[in-house]
Amino acid sequence: MPRPALPVTMLLAMTAFSAQVRAADDRSLLDHCKALVAQARPEASTASDERELKRCQQIIREWTLRDSRMSVDEKGRPLR
Repeated sequence: MPRPALPVTMLLAMTAFSAQVRAADDRSLLDHCKALVAQARPEASTASDERELKRCQQIIREWTLRDSRMSVDEKGRPLR
């Protein structure tokens, strides 16, 4: 059986990763990103670390905006 070409394999991996990121829309991802941003050191970062840090900062922004529009907490109880 022939092996798939490298571009096909990379495309499948990217598709699986993007689906995983979309599925990980829970608070654990937010908590992970908050911890990552808190531990970030600007002097010791690589390009991939920088991308991950920017992605996490965006996730934190989106959660902050989302939470500010919600009138209930994550268990469905009214905030006010």
